[in-house]
Amino acid sequence: MVLCQGDPKGSPFFVKNKTITFTNTYVCTYIVKTFKMKKILAFGTSNSKSSINQKLATWSANQVDNVEVTILDINDYEMPIFSVDREQETGIPEKAIEFKKLIEESDGLILSFAEYNGSFTSAFKNIFDWISRVSKPIWSNKPTLLMATSPGPRGGLTVLSSAEKTFPYQGADVVGTFCLPSFNSNFSVEEGITNDELRQSFLEVLGSFESKVHRLEEAV
Repeated sequence: MVLCQGDPKGSPFFVKNKTITFTNTYVCTYIVKTFKMKKILAFGTSNSKSSINQKLATWSANQVDNVEVTILDINDYEMPIFSVDREQETGIPEKAIEFKKLIEESDGLILSFAEYNGSFTSAFKNIFDWISRVSKPIWSNKPTLLMATSPGPRGGLTVLSSAEKTFPYQGADVVGTFCLPSFNSNFSVEEGITNDELRQSFLEVLGSFESKVHRLEEAV
């Protein structure tokens, strides 16, 4: 709970559980204007229409309290394969510019990686390559939660470990990582993560991410 002094008469109001509650009818408009809903951008890195990583990213983003969630489908950002020659000939695609703008306008990022042959999917890598040409840093220094899942027992751990090592050098403030093994046994659309131990591990990581995204002192 944060005690803020806003009423000229000295009557305080409280910021509690990310909700402003006034102790009287006086409205501190100059403070309310600065108290903005945080924005979370989330997506899975597979272009499969039934992507389990898209499901995990979507569910995870919706566990963050009091935020505006935008879920991206990377199929909406399909572009020609990146090459320096193509960039020189036709410029940066508008879809890459739009994708980068969404990153810049967000307050936090949640990515869930599909693992193809031990690495990023080609669909994601192409987006990644194009947005890297728009502006630096690539991930705009946003608080970032990196995740991965797969049907197998390793849960995409190889690609997640790679992202964890490289993303901080590319402008991501990596707050935490989470790997969900054996997706079909440990996740349901209705309940989310069903394994108690894995769910607790996820909530701990999510709590760190949520705390980084919500900077209540900025509302004062």
